[in-house]
Amino acid sequence: MTFPEHLLLLRRSHGLKQMELAKKIGLSWKGYQNYELGLREPKLSTLIALADFYGITIDDLVCHDHPNE
Repeated sequence: MTFPEHLLLLRRSHGLKQMELAKKIGLSWKGYQNYELGLREPKLSTLIALADFYGITIDDLVCHDHPNE
């Protein structure tokens, strides 16, 4: 799953509209929309805000697979 697809899935699973989520984490609606569309990548501070909002790690947010040890 790509990062934009994961953002969409997370937002919908929480029953939020793009504008609602953007407001909750201090972003403009258009700025957030660009992340879901894959047109832009968020800054670290935005990744932290999103991960904190959803209660997950940044690795989980960006769909980073941990190598097996």
